[in-house]
Amino acid sequence: MKKYLYKTLILFLFMMQINMLSFAEDFDEETIDVNAEVEASVKSNEVPDVNSRSCVVLDRLSKNILYGKNEKSKVKMASTTKIMTAIVVLENSSLDTTVEASKKAAGTGGSRLGLKTGDKITIRDLMYGLMLCSGNDAAVCLAESVGGSIEGFAELMNAKAQELGLSNTHFESPHGLDSDGHYTTAYELALLSDYALKNSTFRDIVGTKNHTVTINGSPKNLSNTNELLGNLNGIYGIKTGFTNGANRCLVTACKRGDMDIICVALGADTKNFRTKDSIKLIEYSFKTYEHFNIKDFVNQSICDWQKNNPNFFSIEKGCTNQLEIQVDSSLEKTPVISVKKNLVASIEANISVQSHLQAPVNQNDLLGHLQVSSEGTNIAEFDLFSNTTIRKNTITDYMFNFFKFYPNQLENSINH
Repeated sequence: MKKYLYKTLILFLFMMQINMLSFAEDFDEETIDVNAEVEASVKSNEVPDVNSRSCVVLDRLSKNILYGKNEKSKVKMASTTKIMTAIVVLENSSLDTTVEASKKAAGTGGSRLGLKTGDKITIRDLMYGLMLCSGNDAAVCLAESVGGSIEGFAELMNAKAQELGLSNTHFESPHGLDSDGHYTTAYELALLSDYALKNSTFRDIVGTKNHTVTINGSPKNLSNTNELLGNLNGIYGIKTGFTNGANRCLVTACKRGDMDIICVALGADTKNFRTKDSIKLIEYSFKTYEHFNIKDFVNQSICDWQKNNPNFFSIEKGCTNQLEIQVDSSLEKTPVISVKKNLVASIEANISVQSHLQAPVNQNDLLGHLQVSSEGTNIAEFDLFSNTTIRKNTITDYMFNFFKFYPNQLENSINH
């Protein structure tokens, strides 16, 4: 009898361990006073001290990092994986297609939509089950429907990661349960989130607080696990996560005025910490940074410099010394950057170019650099190129110049 009880206890503990390992979303009832946290964050003038092991705040317009902590270290990502799952599904399937849940999908543990073997549901409703209640069963059902299998779908996920240049990201599943080959970085997860949010359907789904899906013709109400959605000014998505290996994770998108940011907090010890960390980072970013039109500033700086230095260039053997400069094309790609508010008033441009050149000077030849700085802080730097071609003098040029200027030189010599 004792031996039987002992075996039963071992089996029970083993099953509990399996359940813990497969748990992929936090359902704890921790609550937090969002308003109190916001007030405390606004009053603080210090850079946030956060519990999360890895985090980043990315400005969506400029792609500038406003805050980072181990943001490029490889870490587990839990159910934030489903951001990639969702975008792969959206780009490779029809939302109105009805699919049937397999035994494998129905048997997937952790956070669930509640599918049973043979259940019929549309891909659209599976997407809500994936992103609102973080259903691992929905993730597997979607993976099998779109990729043929979990392995086949993982190949699609990794192909998309490669397409987006996410070199430190790798997927092995559509749900994010812990595995050694399944990882990302806070920075790359922010870049992935930025890409996903450009999809209007994705954005609508992750911005939904409550939704009713239909399984086998019967309605089921879902609530979003994102604790900041609807509770913090400007939040419009996107995904929560938890596994034992990843700890508490939260990716949020927030827009206020012309500032649109993505905050990623990974590896927090508790749900309370991940919420507080996210609030701290979001409030810090909006309080500290503003957008600065660097394109207009740089172009105006070059124009002013050119006017103030009309005879700056001396081009040996050149047909003229009148050379115009231009900034590199990267300025067109990022016309606006994020700058700390206390630095904006003292922003200045320093242009450093060669004055003595030798012909020929070709269009797009590198001439020097332009550095944008404020109070000793380097904000940006650009290469400067020739905007014109200055050819080398020919014999004809020398003869023309001789007959053009020699009579005047001779007359001046006689008069003196």
